[in-house]
Amino acid sequence: MKGIILAGGNGTRLHPITLAVSKQLLPVYDKPMVYYPLSVLMLAGIRDILVISSPRDLPQFRKVLGDGSSLGIGLSYAEQARPGGLAEAFTIGADHIGDGSVALVLGDNIFHGPGFSLLLQEHTPHTDGALLFGYPVRDPERYGVGEADEEGRLLSIEEKPARPRSNRAITGLYFYDNDVIGIARGLRPSARGELEITDVNKEYLARDKARLVDLGRGFTWLDTGTHDSLLDAGQYIQTLEHRQGLRIACIEEVALRMGFIDAEQCFRLGERLGGSGYGQYVMEIARSLRDAGPQERAGSLAGPRYGGLALPTTV
Repeated sequence: MKGIILAGGNGTRLHPITLAVSKQLLPVYDKPMVYYPLSVLMLAGIRDILVISSPRDLPQFRKVLGDGSSLGIGLSYAEQARPGGLAEAFTIGADHIGDGSVALVLGDNIFHGPGFSLLLQEHTPHTDGALLFGYPVRDPERYGVGEADEEGRLLSIEEKPARPRSNRAITGLYFYDNDVIGIARGLRPSARGELEITDVNKEYLARDKARLVDLGRGFTWLDTGTHDSLLDAGQYIQTLEHRQGLRIACIEEVALRMGFIDAEQCFRLGERLGGSGYGQYVMEIARSLRDAGPQERAGSLAGPRYGGLALPTTV
């Protein structure tokens, strides 16, 4: 499965702070916003990832993320000349996707919850059709809303319905089989001139090939499209990190826990970040595994903190 991070748009709701920088490069507490969706794809085991953004912002993404080799992944970049809708990611990224499946994550979405990495890896190898992720919200009329049966089969999907049939908002994480390229190419632009992701999902619904995974109680899904939501997300991350002593969406730790890099490589990544608290954390994590004995190292990777695997269960 290939991955795509869509980090385009003009960020107009965040003006004036996005007049000179991409929204997805703004800080969410202690790291750039793009780290959060990138960590989602990495936790799913996806190592070949395309970042799509505007011509103005792509050089900055390259500067922040590079080619991904230091993390044991491959990052490439493509331009979205103007905001053309979420589904345009599949036409822009058609060559990147090739003949396989794809995971699309929006660059301003944050996911956090127990067992998330296990959930992602459970579904990554078996994508047939569309797999959407639903999250219960108090005000579903503000979102695209999915209704599913007890087995997760999608029954209906509506965009900002006046009378919602469900309180499950469709989040900004989507898994699709290779048919998504042809579906996206066959879409007509909406009234606002964009290729809509809802139209892609409705086509899969019509084919009876769409499922909805429920991100239920105990899970957190945030977007960061307004000044208030950006501040809320930063405070949420700050509170958890201070209380738990862990870093959420630390891509160096994710790469280490996933086995993409070893402890020595991880330590060097922390050293490059100088005296920052983030860099010190990366070096501490790397040191704790590098200096552990084989049995102790295996235990640290198999304990409940990491869901029995060498990776975090949260992002």
